[in-house]
Amino acid sequence: MLNRVRSAVAHLVSSGGAPPPSPKSPDLPKATSALPAAPPEAPRSPPARAERDSAAPAKTAEARASFSRPTFLQLSPGGLRRADDHAGRAVQSPPDTGRRLPWSTGYAEVINAGKSRHNEDQACCEVVYVEGRKSVSGAPREPSRGQGLCFYYWGLFDGHAGGGAAEMASRLLHRHIREQLKDLVEILQDPSPPPLCLPSTPGAPGSSDPSHLVGPQSCWSSQKEVAHESLVVGAIENAFQLMDEQMARERHGHQVEGGCCALVVVYLLGKVYVANAGDSRAIIVRNGEIIPMSREFTPETERQRLQLLGFLKPELLGGEFTHLEFPRRIQPKELGQRMLYRDQNMTGWAYKKIELEDLRFPLVCGEGKKARVMATIGVTRGLGDHNLRVCSSTLPIKPFLSCFPEVRVYDLTQYEHCPDDVLVLGTDGLWDVTSDCEVHSSGPSSGPGGPGHPSGPWLASPQQQAGFRG
Repeated sequence: MLNRVRSAVAHLVSSGGAPPPSPKSPDLPKATSALPAAPPEAPRSPPARAERDSAAPAKTAEARASFSRPTFLQLSPGGLRRADDHAGRAVQSPPDTGRRLPWSTGYAEVINAGKSRHNEDQACCEVVYVEGRKSVSGAPREPSRGQGLCFYYWGLFDGHAGGGAAEMASRLLHRHIREQLKDLVEILQDPSPPPLCLPSTPGAPGSSDPSHLVGPQSCWSSQKEVAHESLVVGAIENAFQLMDEQMARERHGHQVEGGCCALVVVYLLGKVYVANAGDSRAIIVRNGEIIPMSREFTPETERQRLQLLGFLKPELLGGEFTHLEFPRRIQPKELGQRMLYRDQNMTGWAYKKIELEDLRFPLVCGEGKKARVMATIGVTRGLGDHNLRVCSSTLPIKPFLSCFPEVRVYDLTQYEHCPDDVLVLGTDGLWDVTSDCEVHSSGPSSGPGGPGHPSGPWLASPQQQAGFRG
């Protein structure tokens, strides 16, 4: 009994007071550790709730399927009903209790009018501690600095066809990022260039052994240097892929329905990393100048990538679609005529003779917000959608939907910022009804401050303006 008490106390101290996760919990990435301790101003962590749910596996699916909103909103039962009211469409924001979110984060949301039964969008705001990976023997890598890394994390998840994917991503994506960063703790803290190859046994991360090289060295006249920020970008990209794979594994047992666009911001070691997979958007307002930090991924913007995949793997089109694009749907009576077209290699248009296979439905059709992939979905990147099929068909659409984000890096140390500078994240529900300039002019006017808040832009959602309802 004494050993069990000692073990429990040791785990409590090492985890910052977080409850130990269940080893069978489906909510955790592999080899995850307990939740880190957050500063006093940090919100109560949504993943902590996921760990509590894992104590009762029989109720996990039910809990996942139940309607919920971001934990930091601290909604009462009445507030939860208002958040789900299509008629009132109340704007929901965290209560003014004096307990600020990291970096004085502002947030607001409103349910889409009649588009879904519940608000399928989710959000997350976390302060995450990353402890360096231990070796196979359990000892720290040498030399060990004895210090980990802390990063700030914000995420918006625009759900569609169900809220399960968005809720799962809001609870777990930052954990996948933490897992990917564990091997990089010492490397990111070392100002020297990252090693090209890590040793398989405990040792200095920068050590190199020529015996690891394969093949004649004459073929490698020089070696490529990789910047530290590229390692962080790669960690974020891998985390998105692992999150998507976890959704694929658990979509049946835990009701992970639908999919979601994901817009994530990570602040680490003086740099802001903005990762976007979908049609959400992020901007930085610096000294009155608007700096785009993402681009929207739609069937139009990714037409050539989709067409190339259809050209290389025609079996994905199922004999129902063509990878070629035409200005309009071809009529059978037009066989043999010449019509404008473009393929995966073209940005312009040319004429071709219409053949029988050109009568198939185009892989990408429509314009603007009406553009669709396989006449079904209007976004081309995101998480989930593993069960999505073409209407009245068994043809899967997922192969054309990429889970990988585009990551842009902003170095806060390279610019001077004023108190009114701001980083804005918004889903398409905001950007469809307002412009960047309108968002900037109606945004908050006070900058970050107080202990524990880094200098520079702070994140806010201008959806707090009721006039932005679409």
